[in-house]
Amino acid sequence: MTDTLRGSLLMGLAMAAFAVEDMIIKTVAEAMPTGQVLILFGLGGMAIFGAMARAQGSSLWHPGFCTRPLIWRAVAEVSGRLFFTLAIVLAPLSLASAILQATPLVVTAGAVVFFGARVGWRRWLAIGIGFVGVLMILRPGMSGFEATSLLAVAGMLGFAGRDLATRAAPRTMTNAQLGVFGFAMLTVAGIIALCWTGGAVWPTAAQAMALGAAVAVGVLAYMALTGAMRLGEISVVAPFRYTRLVFAMALGILVFGEQPDLMTLLGSLVVVGSGIFTLIRSRKPE
Repeated sequence: MTDTLRGSLLMGLAMAAFAVEDMIIKTVAEAMPTGQVLILFGLGGMAIFGAMARAQGSSLWHPGFCTRPLIWRAVAEVSGRLFFTLAIVLAPLSLASAILQATPLVVTAGAVVFFGARVGWRRWLAIGIGFVGVLMILRPGMSGFEATSLLAVAGMLGFAGRDLATRAAPRTMTNAQLGVFGFAMLTVAGIIALCWTGGAVWPTAAQAMALGAAVAVGVLAYMALTGAMRLGEISVVAPFRYTRLVFAMALGILVFGEQPDLMTLLGSLVVVGSGIFTLIRSRKPE
């Protein structure tokens, strides 16, 4: 088995795990405030990544946490996590996941603005077509428009900002330290949401077990994603990120009885196709 094949399989595993994590959070949030779910999920992830950091001999604190890129990453992480979690709770899982697939397109455009990256006309065209796909999913002003889908757009923009800020993170920061930082911001997002809504409840044994499973799956997803991006050819491995949409739609149909309409499916194909083309072109000279 080649490194590229291993990386591709790890990326598929990561996307499946992320979809399962979203499904569990959506289920638990039906009986518990969304902010509380985020707080407990964040604390669980912090504990696991904190233990990993200590096992690796790393401290839980890194001076880079106070640098401008990481501060911007924190803001983007909080907004992304908060709005996307609200989206998967209030909107169909398949719809929110479809909109999330536009993240790489926004990252590519943002890299031009903030890092001076060079993007040729073919990728700009693909980015534009991808955004048309997002509009096909959203359908603003049409009968199929769902206002809650705008939460997914806000979450997608937050995640894109996080990815851009991560590129400027100090190289000396370990993945475990970034994991602690990321889940800490998720906890902050939960505190903000809970302060707004209130209504915290004591979790039942079943809810506690479900959240524990979500944390375990979330950590697995993060580790698999990190491993995937470090193995093999990125232009081959990265497109497997879009398998998350397939897993999310399958879970939405099987678990929540969702029925994505034709326009949502077509828009998803446009977004995914544009993203894959953009990733492939990024490995070629403009």
